[in-house]
Amino acid sequence: MEILDYIKSNTDLRDISIINTLKLISEDCTVPFIARYRKEMTNNLDEVQISNILSHKKVYDELEKRKKTILKSIEEQGALDSSLEHKIKNTFSSTDLEDLYLPYKKSRKTKADKAREQGLEGLAKIIMSQNANDLEYTSHKFIKGEIQSSEEALEGARHIIADWINERIDIRTSLRNEFKRRATITSKVIKTKATDEKVQKYKDYFDWSESLFRCPSHRLMALLRAEKEGFVRIKIDIDKEQALSRIASKMIRSQNECSEQIELAIKDAYKRLLAPALSNEVLTNAKEKADANAIQVFAKNLQQLLLQAPLGEKNILALDPGFRTGCKMVCLDAYGNLKHNDTIYLHKDREAIGKITTAVNAYKIDAIAIGNGTASRETESLIKKIRFEKDIQVFIVNEAGASIYSASKIARDEFPNYDVTVRGSVSIGRRLADPLAELVKIDAKSIGVGQYQHDVDQTKLKEELDRVVEFCVNKVGVNINTASNSLLSYVSGIGPKLAANIVAYRKENGAFESRDQIKKVPRLGAKAYQQSVAFLRIKDAKNPLDNSAVHPESYAIVKKMAKDTKTALDDFIGNRDILKTLDLNNYCTDAVGIPTLKDIISELEKPGLDPRKKVKVFEFNATIKTIDDLKTGQILPGIVNNVTNFGCFVNIGIKESGLVHISKLKKGYVGNVSDVVHLNQHVQVRVEEVDIARKRIQLSMNFD
Repeated sequence: MEILDYIKSNTDLRDISIINTLKLISEDCTVPFIARYRKEMTNNLDEVQISNILSHKKVYDELEKRKKTILKSIEEQGALDSSLEHKIKNTFSSTDLEDLYLPYKKSRKTKADKAREQGLEGLAKIIMSQNANDLEYTSHKFIKGEIQSSEEALEGARHIIADWINERIDIRTSLRNEFKRRATITSKVIKTKATDEKVQKYKDYFDWSESLFRCPSHRLMALLRAEKEGFVRIKIDIDKEQALSRIASKMIRSQNECSEQIELAIKDAYKRLLAPALSNEVLTNAKEKADANAIQVFAKNLQQLLLQAPLGEKNILALDPGFRTGCKMVCLDAYGNLKHNDTIYLHKDREAIGKITTAVNAYKIDAIAIGNGTASRETESLIKKIRFEKDIQVFIVNEAGASIYSASKIARDEFPNYDVTVRGSVSIGRRLADPLAELVKIDAKSIGVGQYQHDVDQTKLKEELDRVVEFCVNKVGVNINTASNSLLSYVSGIGPKLAANIVAYRKENGAFESRDQIKKVPRLGAKAYQQSVAFLRIKDAKNPLDNSAVHPESYAIVKKMAKDTKTALDDFIGNRDILKTLDLNNYCTDAVGIPTLKDIISELEKPGLDPRKKVKVFEFNATIKTIDDLKTGQILPGIVNNVTNFGCFVNIGIKESGLVHISKLKKGYVGNVSDVVHLNQHVQVRVEEVDIARKRIQLSMNFD
């Protein structure tokens, strides 16, 4: 099976789409570039489909590499024949491949290996023939060396038979299917830990049992975390008697002394070899699926967070709230540059009001950003007491991860002369102006918008989150003259080194005036230019197309369109009436077809327009300051701040977020939570239950 057939077997994509996508990938084209500017070649595949091809290619390549290793190992043992080689080369399941390799895998010496060294393989073969009628007599012939008795000889022979049973692919496949369909996961509390306060959050799993197949991913992750923390023991099992009977039906042909020995070997093989390996395998597979599920939840949340509405280029006063150490206040200009910083104290309200008012007037502040941490509501109340000379919008900003940024090398490089409190406040203000540009500076895992992100496969998590960040950055586009190293590094074809070169060139030569000038950046070659240029924007450029998503390779087409309509380029761009009159068939070429032309027209209608929505002011219920203020039945405004498989968490303006269980989202709903709510969505919730002792709040969105 070639790579094309392998990918086809795992997707429903057309041959030509797969072939051309693989060709573009081999030419170092990025996913965003292929999805946006090579639609004719891929038959309009989107980022997800292209990433899927890339993912399957990676699995295929790893499988081929593993096959070569296995073939070499078996060949070195002198055990490779044409039949086995054919099976290995034509296997495209990693599980089946490892089953084929199992008899030849070098590992520590087993009981069977020792029995073979003692010369007992002949006895094992006699037993497996199931023809011997006097095993007592037969086994005596093998008493020699370390073997002192007939029973020792039979035991050694059984170890060899158990090894054969374990290596039989048909038996492993049959049991594997049984584990997949009917395995039960059971957890028992470790008695010595039962009274530990930390274990109480896992009390539901002190004596738990359910079908592994039906166990929801979030519950499996909770069970595995409880086991990892040493509070419970987990066991995966199937009906043992049925399993033994199924093996026996494949091994035993008649009932005699030999069959009795084989039955003992079957029990030994199941208990010592098959059950441990297959239970671990099925749990590992279940964990991988749960990981994939959790990673997708995290990725979807991250995408929504990164693409949340920006305020734009405004002068912002940002406050990082605090009681004891005060609120750190900073003033930023429209480009996010720090202009002023100070500290105010909520208990000195007159002095604080004076400082804020002075700063607002001095730095022509347009909006105020308040971090949503401790003292956030009190800080908001103080701000609302002030009568400003103009209308100042006030926003509560999610500050998750701001402390990570403030202590990072990126922050130290940006603000070497300021401490972490100032840097954190700057991050809060910049998040309001442009969430995407600021959040890319932080390790996505630190933002905390998912479930069990520290328990999943960290390599796969990073790969998926990097893909999401890349998608978001390229979807929005980047102003090359204001973007940070961090933001530029996610642009298609750029990466950290070229991003640093762009910033260095910008510092030395001033702002870029055209896309052609980007070619002058050191080490930014033709391929990097091709992949990145259309995602880089230059405001107020001489050529207005330089501030659009139109790729320079299509500039000639746009100029021809303008010429055909007898319109100057500046007047042509953005003129929807003229754009609607064009017959796109007149502009098709061998490389550019209708899909790309439609994208060009769409972009020309609103060149450089940010695809994100407009930011909205939100206000919490002013009377709710702490969990003690909550009462069952209250209807409150809230903001969704995390989405999981079992429900969503809603910020209602206090320290503790409330949970809306999936059953409380929508009447009769049984689908995905993310299909009903999204991150940062403004919602109305009803208080269902308040557990002050455990700091837990149950909410409902289904109360019409």
